[in-house]
Amino acid sequence: MIKKLAARVRQYRKQAIATPLFMVGEVAMETFIPLVMSYLIDRGITRGDMSQIWLYGFLLLAAATVSLFSGVMSGKMAAVSSAGFARNLRHDMYYAIQDYSFANIDKFSTSSIITRVTTDVTNVQNAFQMILRMAVRAPMTLIFSVIMAFSINARISMVFLVMLPILAVGIYLIMTRTHPIFQRVFKTYDRLNNVVQENLRGVRVVKNFVREDYETDKFNTISASIYGDFVKAERQMALMSPLMMSCIYTCTLIISWLGAKAIIASGNDPALGMTTGQLMSLITYVIQILSSLMMVSFTFLMITMSRASAQRIVEVLDEKSDITSPENPVTEVKDGSVDFDHVHFSYASRSERDTLSDIDLHIPSGSVVGILGGTGAGKSTLVQLIPRLYDPTSGSVRVGGVDTRKYDLTALRDAVAMVLQKNELFSGTIKDNLRWGNEQATDEEIEEACRLAQADPFIREMPDQYDTWIEQGGTNVSGGQKQRLCIARALLKKPKILILDDSTSAVDTKTDALIRAGFRSFIPETTKIIIAQRVSSVMDADMIVVLDNGAVADVGTHEELLARSEIYREVHDSQTKGGGEE
Repeated sequence: MIKKLAARVRQYRKQAIATPLFMVGEVAMETFIPLVMSYLIDRGITRGDMSQIWLYGFLLLAAATVSLFSGVMSGKMAAVSSAGFARNLRHDMYYAIQDYSFANIDKFSTSSIITRVTTDVTNVQNAFQMILRMAVRAPMTLIFSVIMAFSINARISMVFLVMLPILAVGIYLIMTRTHPIFQRVFKTYDRLNNVVQENLRGVRVVKNFVREDYETDKFNTISASIYGDFVKAERQMALMSPLMMSCIYTCTLIISWLGAKAIIASGNDPALGMTTGQLMSLITYVIQILSSLMMVSFTFLMITMSRASAQRIVEVLDEKSDITSPENPVTEVKDGSVDFDHVHFSYASRSERDTLSDIDLHIPSGSVVGILGGTGAGKSTLVQLIPRLYDPTSGSVRVGGVDTRKYDLTALRDAVAMVLQKNELFSGTIKDNLRWGNEQATDEEIEEACRLAQADPFIREMPDQYDTWIEQGGTNVSGGQKQRLCIARALLKKPKILILDDSTSAVDTKTDALIRAGFRSFIPETTKIIIAQRVSSVMDADMIVVLDNGAVADVGTHEELLARSEIYREVHDSQTKGGGEE
């Protein structure tokens, strides 16, 4: 795990290495200053020797200047390297997620991925910065201060050896009790993000059903859980400060008492025992030694907090897409024919029931195919196998006569355009959104696609026409307008296979008929697969597939199915009799 995270430092390695080097300089000067102070007191102030006062005063100023410069540079290098490290982590995670299949994304969940890319990376960034600075500063301060303290008076400095185990045991107990809490908190964060995401996406439904109080209570429950865990952890961590201060004050009192006795016994003569300056230096080293232990403890605490986050980040980086291009892929799709050869599919590997069962179907290139079926019949799942968003559990799907698993993924998906049931537009102009289908599309090609999708009339009525700004998610256009824009975007790909997954449900029947007529006239060689709830949307198709509980119930033309398919006839009659078709 550490190697994988460390590899993400990359171009910021120089700053990461410079940080501890500058920190060593700062620590060296900080431990040198108390020694100079003792000389200033004993050789200058006590004796009233101005030349010594000037000498050691200058040394103090020089040491403080070097310490300040080293500290500032260390802080700057640490900030740059940690921010760059976080940037690289998010970059690598985002690019790894782009290669995920739908199954990989389902494994983590959207809310969990968001938490990992944001909160978890921030935790690891903070730990990384603390490691660069405190993990070097604390041990170096401890080592230098102990050496200097023992060089002044080894007998009195033995007090440290009594306090160190007490402090170490206390720190260890606090760390072991807080780590499980932080692990639990980050998992709760996933649930919190999921609640917020659901609420924002379904805000219209929430307000329509007056469920604001329910959603607020749901949020408060999870938020209270996070609050409670953090309070427990902070209570444990809060014990560090009194533990630390108790050790410092105890050491200071004992050393002051022993030091005072030594000074009195020697008459403040360094040759006979201890001096006032040495006692002051020793007290300073006490504070530095115990403070360094405090810094070590906080560093370990931060590492403990971030360890759970680091594990979650590495999980994302290590996850391999279960759908990849083969070693020697086919890079060209010959035509738009599609064959399902005894296909079975299940979302869960251990599911008792397949979502799709024994699908055996041939779709000729250039044909218009309608797919009908009840909710949960497997219509959307079936078409998602064509661009290989999922792989079948058994059997095979062939496009252009070639198994989809033999294609280069980019080549296959470039040949297939899908307008999903849940249409998605992005913030930007209408042209920006449409060019998702073809980045190089000219204005003329964009307008032609929009005319074919029956989007051109309403675009012309907008103030800025094709330069009109679309808000995130397409919130400033209606459902029918959004569907037509998404159809136009798909057409710009000039695909061999066009899949419309209930993507004209929000338009009126007249517009739906115009769109289908345009398809027949302008893209006759493209295979058109239309999933619909309305019989009128597929009744003129070359072939209609009726799905029932994940299996093909019947295949035929409109007239053939009316004659022999009870399921199709029931759907047709329910929509055309007793109230008419909308």
